[in-house]
Amino acid sequence: MTTPNDDIWTFDDALAVVSGIDGAVAVVASAETGAPEAAWGDVFVFDADSDDRRFPFATIVTKDVPGFDTVSGLDREGVYRLNIGVGRDVFQELLGYDPADHARFREEHDFAEPDRMLPHPAYAAQAWVSVVTPGPRTGELMQRLLVAALDRHRRRGGR
Repeated sequence: MTTPNDDIWTFDDALAVVSGIDGAVAVVASAETGAPEAAWGDVFVFDADSDDRRFPFATIVTKDVPGFDTVSGLDREGVYRLNIGVGRDVFQELLGYDPADHARFREEHDFAEPDRMLPHPAYAAQAWVSVVTPGPRTGELMQRLLVAALDRHRRRGGR
């Protein structure tokens, strides 16, 4: 797996990390991949051993989606968000509460803060975490979580 240096990761660094996970395939959404225009440029990370491309275990989101997901401020230069489906137990270990309780804790988070482990602003209840532009505080952890997420994804049959 590619490991960026101790600086804030660029989008290309994050793409190299997710692409470097043994057994994973990263797909950059585009017109050619049949993705909706709103997703173009975003990255969806799948199990390379599965033909099912409906359920990624991780994503890299590159822009705000008005009316749906704008709290991370992804329209800032060089800013993106790495998202990982970690499961209930890991979510609780990382954030200190059950994903089902996210609505109670939502206001405690600054979803635009870079290099900080956060619940996913839209999918926390489904046990997804996120980091806006990983770096020295979260980079190594995100790499470990990505590998574990692929393993979890496979054990759950791709969901």
